[in-house]
Amino acid sequence: MSKYLLEIGTEELPYKFIPSAINQLKIGFENFLNSNKVEFKEVKVYATPRRLAVIIDGLESQSKDETKIVKGPIKKVAYDENGNLTKAGEGFCKKNNIQPSDLYIENDYVHAKIVVKGKSIVELLKDNVPAIVLKLQGSHFMRWGYNDEKFSRPIRWIVSLLDKEEVKVKIIDRESGNVSRGHRFAQQNVIIGHPDDYVEIMRNCCVIVDQNERRERIIEMAKAEADKLGAVPYYTDDLLEEVTFITEYPVPAVCDFDPKYLDIPEEVTVTVMAVHQRYFALYKDGKLINKFITMTNYIGDEFENIKAGNVRVIKARLDDAVFFFNEDTKKPLIDYVEDLKGITFQKGMGSMYDKTQRLIKLSQHIASELGETSPTIERTALLAKADLTTSLVFEFTELQGFIGADYARVSGEKDAVCEGIKEHYFPLNAESETAKTIEGQIVGIADKIDTIAAVFAEGKKPTGSSDPLGVRRAALGIIRTILDYKLKIDLSKLIKKTLELLPVQKDCADEINEFIIQRLIIFLSDKYKKNVLEACASSSNPLKDLNDYVERVKVVSTLNNEALLESANRVIRILKDESSISVNPALFKENAEKNLFEKINMLKDNVDYKTYLDEIIAINPAVEKFFEDVLVMDKDEQVKENRIALLTLLKKKYEKLTDFSKL
Repeated sequence: MSKYLLEIGTEELPYKFIPSAINQLKIGFENFLNSNKVEFKEVKVYATPRRLAVIIDGLESQSKDETKIVKGPIKKVAYDENGNLTKAGEGFCKKNNIQPSDLYIENDYVHAKIVVKGKSIVELLKDNVPAIVLKLQGSHFMRWGYNDEKFSRPIRWIVSLLDKEEVKVKIIDRESGNVSRGHRFAQQNVIIGHPDDYVEIMRNCCVIVDQNERRERIIEMAKAEADKLGAVPYYTDDLLEEVTFITEYPVPAVCDFDPKYLDIPEEVTVTVMAVHQRYFALYKDGKLINKFITMTNYIGDEFENIKAGNVRVIKARLDDAVFFFNEDTKKPLIDYVEDLKGITFQKGMGSMYDKTQRLIKLSQHIASELGETSPTIERTALLAKADLTTSLVFEFTELQGFIGADYARVSGEKDAVCEGIKEHYFPLNAESETAKTIEGQIVGIADKIDTIAAVFAEGKKPTGSSDPLGVRRAALGIIRTILDYKLKIDLSKLIKKTLELLPVQKDCADEINEFIIQRLIIFLSDKYKKNVLEACASSSNPLKDLNDYVERVKVVSTLNNEALLESANRVIRILKDESSISVNPALFKENAEKNLFEKINMLKDNVDYKTYLDEIIAINPAVEKFFEDVLVMDKDEQVKENRIALLTLLKKKYEKLTDFSKL
């Protein structure tokens, strides 16, 4: 078994492209090897800002021979009347490198069994590696020199080794060799003798090629530096990923800034550090301190200039924030509401002021349904979008809601309103927390359903990777909020109410219903089987009560009774058309009919779903006896219709739980 190394050295790659390139290269090489029937153990992809590297372990020396059946021309075309091969028949043999004796007739066509000899792995790599690399996709690809081909950044060197031997490949204008380059401030021409040595050789040249190792190093070093100060580093997954992919050899440097900047909203300071400058903020005893960690891509000993440069940059950013904060807070948050008239929400859907008025009405509707009467809910809806017109949010758009909450506090608003303004944007992503306050929950649901309805009413529903205004995320936010806090909200009614309030009237309620149901099924599919989720959604609209739906799903997921499934599906198969008449016991001819009717009427609707399922299972012998003793399609039309009405009654009892035809 062999090992292959490919390293593509480049100018600094955009950090957002690198994770995608890792995934694309892994899939590309695996597909190439599998399609060519080459055995291999594992494909690993490493990446830094200056290189993409692929190491394939357990590689066979050549692809396997493959036996194929090839179909040729029809018999009368391949052979003449004397049984001799025609030109067409000879051409088929020549094309496939076979003898006339290898041909046979099947279904009046000429066929042949051919053996495609395997190719050496060297030959396959030479033929396929350039194509795999040039198939990489990303934004802002570029050309350089006189080349027609595009790549993310100019390629500067290529290493291509199969064990100790070079496999010559050419990608755009670079030919491969066995020479790599270390860190920009370390050894440049580095000979790679074998793929096994690659990771360690590069580490000795101050390049940690394994992004996972680099990521862990960043976490460990940030923690170690913070420990010296008795502090804890703050970072998000996004920040960690970005720092991982902008450094080859991360080294921490601790910097500090003027404590006066701690007087502005904490979220602003942290955002400046994390999002705008890629710094790790530091907390001590739960409070932000005036120090931060920057991860340098530097291997020298002199950090003073680096620290001074970072401090200058953050000072300028924070000075801007202080200025905006002071200017914005010269008037109360309520005074910014009128300015929302100057911000368009969506073409044809009015301004953000119009959206705010809809949020107030929708929040009132939801609050009424939940039995909530707090005036802070309506106040939260009124102020929820006000911070969009402030200078600080214009500069730091990712802080909308957080700034509104801080400005609301400065303006003397109640704590519940302040929290609600912040939380109505929650959850910020698929994993983050949902709103804890009832104000944040209600206004957040109102905001999200208004956005979804507006997008669908404009005919811009999400397709493929397109997600206008993040409606998939909005739907998930509604679902998670309702389920997390057991809110009893009829989303079907809310959707209709929302559409009525929009300036553009379009009947797309069914589309929105189906969209949210599908998001619900996707969200729950990690816990429950998809067929169970779809079956429970089919029998009764889950949007009327999401928590009730989940309870049904939980119970149906435990179902393990073949007899019940068979009986329920037999009922469904018979009832092509359900009956609209009531069951008439006077028309019963068989005891089995009477017994089943009595058993159905004994089912209690006001019990939990576990008990209800047990009751349905308990009456199943009566259903089986009915089918044994009773012919549903009786010659007497009245008797037949009465029996269909009886089965319709039973089917509706089944549907209270689920659609058994989908299980």
